[in-house]
Amino acid sequence: MRKINLYLLEYALNYIARYKSKNIFIFTVLTLLIALLASFFFVQNSLKYELESTLDVEPDIIMTNQKAGRDTTLDERIMNDILNIKGVGDVVSRVWGYYDFKNMKFILVGIDEFETQQNTIFANIAKRSELNASSMFISEGVKKILQENYYREYFNFILPDLKVKRMFIAGTFKPATQLESNEMIVMNKETLRTIFGYRSNEATDLAVTVNNPREVGSIIVKIENLYPTYKIVAKEDLKTKLESQFNEKSSLFLMLFTLTLFTFFMIVYDRSSGLSSEEKREIGVLKAIGWRVEDVLKARVYENFILSFFAYIFGIMLALFYVYILDAPVIKNMFVDYSFGEFSLPFMMNYETLLLIFLLSVPVYVFATIIPAWRVATLDADEVIR
Repeated sequence: MRKINLYLLEYALNYIARYKSKNIFIFTVLTLLIALLASFFFVQNSLKYELESTLDVEPDIIMTNQKAGRDTTLDERIMNDILNIKGVGDVVSRVWGYYDFKNMKFILVGIDEFETQQNTIFANIAKRSELNASSMFISEGVKKILQENYYREYFNFILPDLKVKRMFIAGTFKPATQLESNEMIVMNKETLRTIFGYRSNEATDLAVTVNNPREVGSIIVKIENLYPTYKIVAKEDLKTKLESQFNEKSSLFLMLFTLTLFTFFMIVYDRSSGLSSEEKREIGVLKAIGWRVEDVLKARVYENFILSFFAYIFGIMLALFYVYILDAPVIKNMFVDYSFGEFSLPFMMNYETLLLIFLLSVPVYVFATIIPAWRVATLDADEVIR
């Protein structure tokens, strides 16, 4: 392995200092370009992680009732028919929905401490056995919203008959994933039925657990034969649909970003490839005193690598600050087009992403800027000096 020529490295550093105005411009443009590229990937990775984590706790099959093409409540008593299907492990009725407050929506979820809870948050709340007809648990996001509106110990829900149901805050919980529970309120299932105006045997949907994941398709067919008007959705189908919507947004942003990327590289290439007469004369002098074409090109590689590598480091740091400290304004909203309140992106560091960004920036820039130096270095020294 050939060692780094320290004399050429010293010359490269001096060259950067001599043409500092040009190099500062290139460094700034490269840094902003890399920061933009990294921000896109960081937001994408964080949201994909949230999406996958949220879907992992969903049941194998979700069964909802429909009337006139819209979701409506269903009768819990059909659970026995579903349980009698061979291969079905468990069926749980779920009562949940949205409650409008100010310009946002709370997610209200009802649980029963005697039912099987797939969600870790619900299981922990059920174990505490503190839920009653007048108590509820709220997420940290909901707590902040309520405190901003002077609700510190309780909250008043308006019922369908315009009566008021006062619910006291029994405690808070930390969201497992913010897409799932950043604005969630958990309470007793019967109490939630009262708030929504449900009858005692009504539920929002049924969560069906299948013993063998390979039998999900056949079990869905059997359920559809029993209840042809109901909507049956498998977890994998839901995951595919959400990922498709996410990828559509990613494609749109990537197209816009590609145009920006092309524009930035045109600017950088124009400023870096157009060697000034002074720079050309300097290369001619170097050749006249005995420098080979290889030495000239190696010095240029050192210069451009130092410049682009530090731009890469600063760009990554700027992207981390923008995404995980400032919470990626603008870019995040391109993916999340519905209200999550103060939704913070989880920190996700993917080393493959860092390598990809490096390969898209540093080697590309070094290669693009070495070509004009090679063209000048292959000319005769006296011709370049003249």
